[in-house]
Amino acid sequence: MSDASVRFERRGTTAVVTLDDPVTRNSLTPELKEGLAAAIAQVKADTGIRAVVITGANGAFCAGGDLRGIAAAGTLESDGMRSRMHGAHAIFRELLSLDRPVIAAVDGAAYGAGFSLALAADFVLVTPRARFCMVFVRIGLIPDCSATYTLPRIVGAQRARELFLSAREVDAREALALGIAMEQHEQAALLPRALALAGSFAGASPLAVGLVKRIALDAGAMEAAFEAEANGQALCFQTTPHRQAVQRFFDKQPPAFRWPARTDPE
Repeated sequence: MSDASVRFERRGTTAVVTLDDPVTRNSLTPELKEGLAAAIAQVKADTGIRAVVITGANGAFCAGGDLRGIAAAGTLESDGMRSRMHGAHAIFRELLSLDRPVIAAVDGAAYGAGFSLALAADFVLVTPRARFCMVFVRIGLIPDCSATYTLPRIVGAQRARELFLSAREVDAREALALGIAMEQHEQAALLPRALALAGSFAGASPLAVGLVKRIALDAGAMEAAFEAEANGQALCFQTTPHRQAVQRFFDKQPPAFRWPARTDPE
């Protein structure tokens, strides 16, 4: 399977899913989401695939939501926005509940929903130029695509709130320190390491691996987070601060909200 924005390759027992939309820096446009959903469905249908690697082309992992699409959707009523969110959540639900290990190989930006996509993986590998950001508050929105479920489970509640509310960037070194990333590798070594990790599961029991993932998944909490995200985002999309923030972005103006810089004593 391959389309204009998502490439699917079978390498032995590993599926490699590459986000490849240079125009949007691999943003989650409708076309990319459709391609990602199709890739996950293909993995689920092929019992010979034992692990999945998700990566991005063009020097970015995933720049987040399609902001122009988001701006156009701002005219929808709340029910329409909930439906839009439920569509995105269906993809992330399938990814989080997948019975095969998922490895995110992150090189470059993983912003907004792109950060959420990395968090939906079981293992995150990064290069030194990887950058993560829960950018949502900058444009008057709340974190979505399962981030409210995944990030607190990884970094703890207080640090998750700080990353959500500050909308600040996290570099590769801090991502490692926080447990967002598991390993750092140079760009040329990133995909080979991800493939080696994925390939190791060829010799594992598919049943045992699947059960480990199912037991670790708190399905009730995940579904509650999805519903809260859909409801909250539907409300935020209708607000003036969101529309103004999006316009500032298109006008290349700095966001109205900025987290204060730290002023640690020397």
